[in-house]
Amino acid sequence: MTEFQDFLKYKFAYVAIGEFKPGKFDEAEQLYEKAVSTYTHGFKGSYLLQEPGTDRGIAIILWESVEDMQANQSEAYQAILNQMNPLFEEAPTTAFYEIVSEIQPTNESGESPSI
Repeated sequence: MTEFQDFLKYKFAYVAIGEFKPGKFDEAEQLYEKAVSTYTHGFKGSYLLQEPGTDRGIAIILWESVEDMQANQSEAYQAILNQMNPLFEEAPTTAFYEIVSEIQPTNESGESPSI
């Protein structure tokens, strides 16, 4: 199993699930993108999901390691989070997950496409 995990492009995901005050999702999205733009070493990508027709969403941020995530908690990042916090209905639920499986679509020849 360890050999398989060595091939994963990223190892950890920080996940935040929350709901913003009515009409505040767009503003929160802009702040999220601004916060993510401060990340450097170990950052492997992010997703922001929105439940259609609501102000509920899920943020997924991919990291090489827990230490990389912690190292990216800069003053600029914290300042952006301080701007975002009042937009939430209540504090989001957060967790840190180890990625144990990644499945890529295959093309017609049965091979995984290059990313």
